[in-house]
Amino acid sequence: MLQQDTYRKPFAQSSEENKHVILEAIRPFLMPRSNVLEIGSGTGQHAVHFAAEMPHLTWQTSDLMESHDGINQWIADAELTNVLAPLRLNVSEDAWPNERYDAVFTANSFHIMAHRNVEDFFDNIASILTENGIIMIYGPFNYNGQYTCESNARFDVWLKQRNPESCIKDFEWSHQLAENAGLSLLDDIEMPQNNRILVWQNNV
Repeated sequence: MLQQDTYRKPFAQSSEENKHVILEAIRPFLMPRSNVLEIGSGTGQHAVHFAAEMPHLTWQTSDLMESHDGINQWIADAELTNVLAPLRLNVSEDAWPNERYDAVFTANSFHIMAHRNVEDFFDNIASILTENGIIMIYGPFNYNGQYTCESNARFDVWLKQRNPESCIKDFEWSHQLAENAGLSLLDDIEMPQNNRILVWQNNV
């Protein structure tokens, strides 16, 4: 439940709307896991919601430094013991954590990243995953070089106007990077609002 002082914290309406459906999609994959690294925690809304609903997990947040104050406020207000303060993590510039995680989750980050950032993501991901660890990526993807709907095409135009290096990524390109990193595709889940959740597992 949102607290009355929510207006003082960063708030993303999309995160509030999609947190329930994302939770139901990722919960089966996370039930046997113990620790999760979230890359690009944003406002922190997803982190506190998922951690509250899956108390067996330790949820490690991370993002660029400018997002840390907001994430910390959501964590403090939630009063949860299984959500950890954010790490500073730019996938292309910062040192990745030394710890290994059973799972990595990221939402609405790939279409913000430049292609080189996604390449760096996959270049580093295996180094922080446990044996048979998984990654779960939520957001829009193109298939066979085509948008899955007209609204995604319009969204892609908006992304490129905002930052020419941002765009909706191709599934096939992303999957090849994942395979090169030693990951195998476990699932490709259709989600509301023309989004997907892609789940890959570490083969090492």
